[in-house]
Amino acid sequence: MSNPETMASRWMRFQNRLQARLSQRRKPVAGFVSQPEPRTVGSFARGRQLVAGNLLFAGYLVESRDSGLWEVAAPNPAFDAERHGFAWLDDLASVGDAAARAKAQHWVWGWIETHGRGTGPGWVPDLTGRRVIRWINHALFLLRGVDPEQSQALFRSLAQQTWFLSKRWQAATPGLPRFEALAGLIYAGLALEGLEELADPAIKALARECESQIDEQGGLPTRNPEELLEVFTLLTWTAASLHEVGRGAPMAHTAAIQRIAPTLRSLRHTDGGLARFHGGGRGLEGRLDHALAASGVKPQHPVGLSMGYARLSTGRTSVIVDASVPPQGPASYNAHASTLAFELTSGRRPLIVNCGSGESFGLEWRRAGRATPSHSTLCLDGYSSARLADPVPGTALEALVDSPTKVPVEIDDAPNGIRFQGGHNGYSKVFGLTHARTLGLSFDGRGLSGEDMLLAMDDTAKRRFDKAMDASGLSGFGFDIRLHLHPDVDAALDLGGAAVSMALKSGEIWVLRHDGKCILSLEPSVYLEKGRLKPRATKQIVLSGRAMEYATRIRWTLSKAQDTAVAIRDITRDEPEFD
Repeated sequence: MSNPETMASRWMRFQNRLQARLSQRRKPVAGFVSQPEPRTVGSFARGRQLVAGNLLFAGYLVESRDSGLWEVAAPNPAFDAERHGFAWLDDLASVGDAAARAKAQHWVWGWIETHGRGTGPGWVPDLTGRRVIRWINHALFLLRGVDPEQSQALFRSLAQQTWFLSKRWQAATPGLPRFEALAGLIYAGLALEGLEELADPAIKALARECESQIDEQGGLPTRNPEELLEVFTLLTWTAASLHEVGRGAPMAHTAAIQRIAPTLRSLRHTDGGLARFHGGGRGLEGRLDHALAASGVKPQHPVGLSMGYARLSTGRTSVIVDASVPPQGPASYNAHASTLAFELTSGRRPLIVNCGSGESFGLEWRRAGRATPSHSTLCLDGYSSARLADPVPGTALEALVDSPTKVPVEIDDAPNGIRFQGGHNGYSKVFGLTHARTLGLSFDGRGLSGEDMLLAMDDTAKRRFDKAMDASGLSGFGFDIRLHLHPDVDAALDLGGAAVSMALKSGEIWVLRHDGKCILSLEPSVYLEKGRLKPRATKQIVLSGRAMEYATRIRWTLSKAQDTAVAIRDITRDEPEFD
């Protein structure tokens, strides 16, 4: 009880329960102001799984063919949060047949019966906002064929939850949870008869959140691309709802949409998926393009970084680089030690990836997914490049290193394409070394040249390096440059270990070669993907060596098979291809 965080969380739970029970005094609304239109996009395949009774939430599969959703014991809180948020209703609606509707109706009215009186873990602002949006979106799907008593029960519950949101939205954590709570309140206030007065304060509050949470680069403090897409979707939904009732969105609200849209386009790979950094996944298939189209914001060429990421894109190839410091403070909960890591997609096929977020697979996978070795970048002596907060009290990921404080970046044109140059000082305190990375993408998108350097930048850094060298017995520091491959890539180490060939399902073949100053190997890896029962097995390319001097340089190239001869010639020259 003496822990302030514990006291605060207990007080918050008490207030949520109190307001949830007080909400039971609300009278039901008569109906909708106008016929609601579904805006959410679900997964047909997942909807079919739900109809069959396979409940896959937060990485856990529970078979429940005969029992209802709410009789199932939740294996963990994340499972509970997913089912109480009702995003799965999008999936059932995407199926849309009689069996899917019957399942949806059974589960919605089952929630009203089991938890509608203000009980259960679903009575928190963000989950309530998410749930209300889905109920309204799919109201016509849900209400078809039900009797008047059931219809009244649904409208009564919507009125109660809307009132609860009006009292508790401020308790939601700033960022996506608060955007969900406010969007749900606005959505319900505009859609339900007699509740518009509850929407007015929320509209102003949402505009203030847009000003405080969306920065000039159109990004969030968490730097999570998928989370940014969720916020963007909520903002476009609420703006559309305001226009439909003859009210314009506040200027701050509209300006936030206009800032976010080009950022999301920068974070979009050529296959339509998002770059996977800082706890974010690719996003639902088609969700990003649908949200961008619905926003009405015209494409524009961004200048500089977008939410701290650099984009190189030519031909059919996209390269997205984490070019900033990891998120700090409260926004760092899902931060990854991924500075200077990159992903590469060729056409519709991802090639180089990061392992992704392991949060849905448990604490150990969550820790592993956040560490530097799980990203396509250089890792020095097994350390992560940043010190990250850990949910276990008194612990941290790689406590002996500091998070990077300086990440200088330049993006410019080069004779043969586009060049990215960046560096970070995450290893300087322990080893005295700065990691510098240069990536050059050719104009036709058929070749990527890379150079990784470990440098002691000044006299202070050299003294730290010398001290660390003495402690190592003058054996130097091992480093690994890791390039994680997508599971659909078929990779093979060529005879002699001079190159790795990678075959994509599209028929393309890419080849990685290096300058011979390190050892090339092909090792096991994993691809951590939300919505799956377990991690997917894949491979990673590893370039290994030892840093023995104040400056260590490793050069490598990725090129399509027909460009291999050019790649061999380039890496044997004295200067990098894009210098």
